[in-house]
Amino acid sequence: MEEKKFKRTTVTAALPYANGGVHIGHLAGVYVPADIYVRYLRLKNREVAFICGSDEHGVPITIRAKKEGVTPQDVCDRYHKLIKDSFEEFGISFDIYSRTTSETHNKFASDFFRKLYDDGKLVEQESEQYYDEEAHQFLADRYIMGECPHCGNPNAYGDQCEKCGSDLSPMELKNPHSTISGSQPVIKRTKNWYLPLNDYQEWLKQWILTDHKEWRPNVYGQCKSWLDMDLQPRAMTRDLDWGIPVPVQGAEGKVLYVWFDAPIGYISNTKELCENDPEHFGTWQKWWQDPETRLVHFIGKDNIVFHCIIFPTMLKTHGDYILPDNVPANEFLNLEDNKISTSKNWAVWLHEYLRDFEGKQDVLRYVLTANAPETKDNNFTWKDFQERNNSELVAVYGNFVNRALQLTKKYWNGVVPACGELEEIDRQTIQEFKDVKEKVEAYLEIFKFREAQKEAMNLARIGNKYIAETEPWKLWKTDPKRVETILYISLQLVANLSIAFEPFLPFSSKKLREMINMTEYNWSELGSTDLLTAGKQLAEPELLFDKIDDEAIEAQLRKLEETKMANKAASYKAEPIKKDIPFEDFEKLDIRVGHIIKCEKVKKSKKLLQFTIDDGSGVERTILSGIAAYYEPEQLTGKDVLFVANFAPRKMMGIESQGMILSAVNFDGSLSVTTTMGEVKPGSQVG
Repeated sequence: MEEKKFKRTTVTAALPYANGGVHIGHLAGVYVPADIYVRYLRLKNREVAFICGSDEHGVPITIRAKKEGVTPQDVCDRYHKLIKDSFEEFGISFDIYSRTTSETHNKFASDFFRKLYDDGKLVEQESEQYYDEEAHQFLADRYIMGECPHCGNPNAYGDQCEKCGSDLSPMELKNPHSTISGSQPVIKRTKNWYLPLNDYQEWLKQWILTDHKEWRPNVYGQCKSWLDMDLQPRAMTRDLDWGIPVPVQGAEGKVLYVWFDAPIGYISNTKELCENDPEHFGTWQKWWQDPETRLVHFIGKDNIVFHCIIFPTMLKTHGDYILPDNVPANEFLNLEDNKISTSKNWAVWLHEYLRDFEGKQDVLRYVLTANAPETKDNNFTWKDFQERNNSELVAVYGNFVNRALQLTKKYWNGVVPACGELEEIDRQTIQEFKDVKEKVEAYLEIFKFREAQKEAMNLARIGNKYIAETEPWKLWKTDPKRVETILYISLQLVANLSIAFEPFLPFSSKKLREMINMTEYNWSELGSTDLLTAGKQLAEPELLFDKIDDEAIEAQLRKLEETKMANKAASYKAEPIKKDIPFEDFEKLDIRVGHIIKCEKVKKSKKLLQFTIDDGSGVERTILSGIAAYYEPEQLTGKDVLFVANFAPRKMMGIESQGMILSAVNFDGSLSVTTTMGEVKPGSQVG
């Protein structure tokens, strides 16, 4: 299919949900690739609008508000600010970051729905839904929990089981209960308005499966799996009290479905942008209704159906809008081999990262791009983060820049030397990097950001190889003219790096241009060998990147381990009680109080501690216990503990143990020695 030429590009990034912060999964899946692409388009002087905002309606926000005893708007205001501020500090260069609780959006979404209603494009029908008789309200999917029919998880939601990942409907749950009152809901009939997706199935097949075969395989494949089934009408309204009221008489107590409301936020936010800056952006219609505008959605894979099937059907049904030309959705990013979970706090939050790694925005941008889940789920580890920073950003990119600038400072007081006669190695090096622009562009144009960044980093590798092979420090005394040429070429490579990395690492690119006094730059000049003229005075060189030490990484790993332990504690359930036994069986055990006279580690054993116990008999007793991982000997010396006195002696590590000290097994497998509340004489029986 012949590639269509567009006058401008509307780029949208998925609206983050305003009931929590932004984490690295969001960044890797949506915001970093979208920002790279937009920065590239701007460098190419292409007309572009970069649109985003907070998604502020829907059930999870009301659930959080109820839990915290605040209003849904309070929740939205708090997280909207947190998200917006984090994006700004991280360098995500939106032209506008607005919200779906704005007056502009409220009216726009309401008018959009009303047009579909007035044109007879929506289907009104009744359905059976769960109703909470105690709370006097219909229950949205997330207000219902029960047992998953697939894996037996007792805490599955009405729309999804987070344990096995199955999509569900509330009616599939076993033993459902309301998360509001805890009561068992009843089934009640209600009326809603539906978008008849089934009427657009053949059109969707043609538009996606035939006309957009260039879409990423994961996007195309997921759409095909949906379109190979019979699409069903989908409700565009919900029985809730938080959201945009349905603008139809008789629809009191109903709001627009969040997945109808939210994507319209892209358009209403663009309208707001154009009203704020009409001179630069013109009218919103040219960004959404002009066939010469290209629309690109950046999303995660969990939003593919909404952006490729439901939202395009809404736009097609309305009739006045362009459709997405590409939807470069990424797969998921895992964290330390586990699925990122906001509810379990298993995440690296952007606002926390910006605090813990101040000034290192580009390090995270680099690592997330290098490890981007473009074709399959990928994994973020803190060790890999450290390794990529230290071995690539510091040892390759930063090292080359520092060598070139420091040698120029040492030999020419920071003035760009003149280029003399070229030797074969000079010509080979120039040949290697002159086509970097075409290579980086080729990947960026098809949304392969990982490969594009590799090509940019390859410039630094070329530079390191060139300086290592020419060894200017060895030639300085005997052939300074030759050194001038070597450093001239090296500095041109440095200048090229400041342009090539601009879409990927904007903070360090800016810092590098300041060091080489490069006030003007143009993407079209990438690959040139005359970006810095001879005689130009450079600024004082600084390190472009710093090493990240083990201590900083260990602190992050400890934080995750604490989260893991907190989750285990929160989900802890006691083991089932064992079968009843006769009282006589219990009486056979002789449990006593013992006073620990002495405690020491057992040589050559990591598990065992050796106790010398006063058991009240006048003869000291030796007991071995496998609790060395949880106690130091001095912590237990002088304590009173409970022990079984009538176990047959047994030898361990050559030492005879005369009983067993009783310990409680905690949720995390740790052991806690049992003791008495008050002072009890050694040898006292327990029963």
